[in-house]
Amino acid sequence: MKDGSSSGHGGAGRKQGAAPPCAACKLLRRKCYQDCVYAPYFPADEPHKFASVHKVFGASNVNKMLQELPEHQRGDAVSSMVYEANARIRDPVYGCVGAISSLQQQIDVLQAQLAVSQAEVVRMRMHQYSSSNQSPEGHGWGL
Repeated sequence: MKDGSSSGHGGAGRKQGAAPPCAACKLLRRKCYQDCVYAPYFPADEPHKFASVHKVFGASNVNKMLQELPEHQRGDAVSSMVYEANARIRDPVYGCVGAISSLQQQIDVLQAQLAVSQAEVVRMRMHQYSSSNQSPEGHGWGL
């Protein structure tokens, strides 16, 4: 994209000798410029993030999505893309939907267990209340 725009400028790249190319530029084997759209979101020390996103969405689609978003939304968008890409790699058919479905099933099971526990608490309270009313010291309402 910007590979041909160097025209011999020494300062056109990312800080000379200071920062390595971002994970995206390294994987794509291109020069990483200071205004690289990928650099803030795909640091050199996390190459797996861009690798999975690139595998699922493609570099040009990721670039388009990032360019179309305001900067303050790009970090969240990248987090979502990384999550979806990893889910899609783990489960090519269902991706995130499979994970969401599994979590929903866990919620349903836990809600059923909670309802059983709450019913047991009510039953125990009723049993305790009825046994306190039947004892000689119990006066009914405890007033």
